[in-house]
Amino acid sequence: MEPESDVWVHPDLRAAAAAEDWPTLLRKWRKATRSSQSRLGALVGLAQPDISAIENRRRAVTSVEVRRRIIEGLGIPAELLGGAGAEMPLPSLVLPGLVADPDTERLRHITASGMRLDAASLGAVERLLAEHRRAEDTLGSRVMSAVVAKQFEAVAGLYDKARGPLADRLVRVMAEYAQFLAWMAQDQDHTAPALAWFDRSYDWALESGHGDMAATTMSMKAHVAWSRGRARRTIRLGEAAASTPGASDATRGLAVQMAGRGHALDGDADAAYRRLDEAQLIIANATDAPPWLYFYGESWFAAQRGMADLHLRDWRSAIENLRAGLAGFTPAFRRDRAWYGACLARAYAGAGEPEAALTTATSVLADASEIGRPHAWGELHRAGGLLLRQGAPEGRLLVAALAELD
Repeated sequence: MEPESDVWVHPDLRAAAAAEDWPTLLRKWRKATRSSQSRLGALVGLAQPDISAIENRRRAVTSVEVRRRIIEGLGIPAELLGGAGAEMPLPSLVLPGLVADPDTERLRHITASGMRLDAASLGAVERLLAEHRRAEDTLGSRVMSAVVAKQFEAVAGLYDKARGPLADRLVRVMAEYAQFLAWMAQDQDHTAPALAWFDRSYDWALESGHGDMAATTMSMKAHVAWSRGRARRTIRLGEAAASTPGASDATRGLAVQMAGRGHALDGDADAAYRRLDEAQLIIANATDAPPWLYFYGESWFAAQRGMADLHLRDWRSAIENLRAGLAGFTPAFRRDRAWYGACLARAYAGAGEPEAALTTATSVLADASEIGRPHAWGELHRAGGLLLRQGAPEGRLLVAALAELD
């Protein structure tokens, strides 16, 4: 029998959610969906022993992060949770030392004064966006998303002040903002708003004749599909992005490798490596990368090829590619180092090298906890679970280290 499509109609589950009785909720959710502790753990980013400990009341859910992962992973309706929808205050628009204050003040002045937008002011907006992209590499999306959303609100408010060619240029910038907001939503595993922002970015890109951004948006929607395990959609969106008119070579390379990862997710090694080889050739010869792909090059491609290797369980190739990619990342790319480092830890675990897996996981633990949730954090839990299934003592050490920060 298939599990029920909507388990939240059950009175006992609704009562457990309202009381935030997590042990009861997890047990009854598994019973209603006929799920194992391992499947539940995969949904909420916890190892199977952690699920067992919570269900048996040996471990309490005390952190905001674990609570959030349970709520989002199981799709608990917001109306069942007291205060779950409370809004957090928005941070300041300016990040001292990271965003150029003169450019920010120019944007404030134009917005507040009702002055007509000019080329110099729009240039300031573009510089602010570029600086915020780089700040997000270091600070993470949870810090930056509200900052960028507030800035976007100000930028969108300039639309009525733009005339002639400036209007098209402003719409192009709005498309770039929407793409960045979508990326940050996806980085926090908020799929619905991510897809909504991607759709808005795509519309604005088409409106302003911005083919490169349209292709980027399509490619990143393929990434969303990949992150949800939807191989066929990943392939088709990646191929559509690669064939978008106006796409630069760098963007085409990004899209083709995305299609390759979709084939890897589908278990088709021949198609995966054929597309990845093609993408590598495109990227190696690309000279026209758009500003929002400032990070993309051979190091990032090697790391992403390593993720394809993970899907195909080619652990040795995954280790080689992930190490090559990480070697090219600067310390400023904390989120990416945490994610690919967590992938490398799982590759070592898969290859039967528990000591290397633990050492690698420990080296990225702090960044994964601070700015790498939920993706890098979940990948570390998967590495820990794999080590536990192998009976390696390093698995218990890694799971214990994760539990301290959960």
